[in-house]
Amino acid sequence: MTVTRLSPDGIDEATRLIDPAFLHTPQFSDPSLSRALGRDTVVKVESLNPLRSFKGRGVDLFLRQAAVARHVVCASAGNFGQAMAYVGRARGIPVTVFAAHDANPNKVARMRELGAEVVLSGADFDAAKDAARAYAGTRPECVFVEDGDEPLIAEGAGTIAVELAPLELDAIVVPVGNGALISGIGCWTKARSPRTRIIGVCAAGAPAMATSWRTGVPEATGPVGTMADGIAVRVPVPAAVAWMREVVDEVLLVEEEDIRRALRLVRDTLGLILEPSGAVGIAAALRHDLGVASLATILTGGNFSPGLLRELAPDPARTDHTASPEGAAH
Repeated sequence: MTVTRLSPDGIDEATRLIDPAFLHTPQFSDPSLSRALGRDTVVKVESLNPLRSFKGRGVDLFLRQAAVARHVVCASAGNFGQAMAYVGRARGIPVTVFAAHDANPNKVARMRELGAEVVLSGADFDAAKDAARAYAGTRPECVFVEDGDEPLIAEGAGTIAVELAPLELDAIVVPVGNGALISGIGCWTKARSPRTRIIGVCAAGAPAMATSWRTGVPEATGPVGTMADGIAVRVPVPAAVAWMREVVDEVLLVEEEDIRRALRLVRDTLGLILEPSGAVGIAAALRHDLGVASLATILTGGNFSPGLLRELAPDPARTDHTASPEGAAH
């Protein structure tokens, strides 16, 4: 298999091309959150843009640069599909998104609102991807686009690293779904700041990318089981595994209760409700000794499911660090 390598120069160029609506998202260190995690922690808030996720960066670059003028077909748990719908509509490109039957209904509704045709097919994301690939393969007017396989999508996501660079961090902790985000961030960071560790995070209930990164061989797993639908990958993308092997220092696993704790902590310190996959970097900092004094993590999205607020109902076992942040009104 021949894999096109990512380019740090391409990521630099992407910062000048991508729609400004997706760039220069907030990044800051909150004292309450840092105290709870025991180290200076910068959050990069990627939920404050028209899509409430980081996916617009890569998709905007891809559809701008790849000269895709035909009908685009993809699979998505929701955020990638929203980005395809949003950018495709702006460029007059029809978009069809395949999603699993149990996909987050809020994400499905939003994809349709943004103009995509959404087809529900398969028991999980990877089954939906198989259906999308088969659908596009029988229609000459369609082109199948796979997140994690397109270098431009990864390079667009890598612009996050350019924005974090002035902070001179010890580590960047990144949620890992299909691997485009961490590959883009890692590509640019290792070229410009080699000392900065790149740490990926997968849900323990969806460990395929972590296992594949360790072995170097894309290894599918059995059925996944995690509330973090945005990173619930069962079948790794070979290109992304190869990219990650070059630039990632570690990939950690977090349990479901770690993710819930992280979601509550972000709610109570930052006042943000994230989707579960957006909080797994915080979950890793809660569960693991990362061995660094300072880090940044990417809060990748805020498109949460209708039931999430019930999951985050007041916890009678709350500790002091989940109280209202310093300076908040009572």
